[in-house]
Amino acid sequence: MGGRAKEEVEFAEYFATHVARWRRTARFLSGSWHDADDLVQVAFVRLFSVWRRVKADSVDAYLRRILINVYLSSKRGQRGREVPVAVLPEVPAPDGVDGADRVALREALKALTPGQRRAVVLRYWEGLTVAETATVMGISEGTVKSQTARAVSALRPLVADGPAFTKVAHTSR
Repeated sequence: MGGRAKEEVEFAEYFATHVARWRRTARFLSGSWHDADDLVQVAFVRLFSVWRRVKADSVDAYLRRILINVYLSSKRGQRGREVPVAVLPEVPAPDGVDGADRVALREALKALTPGQRRAVVLRYWEGLTVAETATVMGISEGTVKSQTARAVSALRPLVADGPAFTKVAHTSR
């Protein structure tokens, strides 16, 4: 198999095995499955354009950075464009979190500032360390800690009774 064909197969395999994970991450960032699909599509297109230059052990980090950049670019100048809907479509809950907890957590995340939301998603959904989150967000570790602390404080009264939040609250200490 030629070099380009081999790269295309490798990329297709990476895409097939990782797209669902990145779509969930984008969903938490954007607050919408439709926006998440758009973010992930753009991110994977950009990743494909540089696929041969990305080292195999850093693909996830590279795609994470692309996804964050695409998300931030999509938010510039778009405040107030979201339109609320009366009924949200149901999707399977991840890792044993029931639907009510998932909805409560999703709604609570919408109440956070964009920086707090990114910090929470990267720290607790993606499982990055404070240092890794700081690198991805392009801010200091202290800012990550303060953004995360403020986010958890803001989330606590909104979803304090649900088990989904309990997992986040216990890992933030």
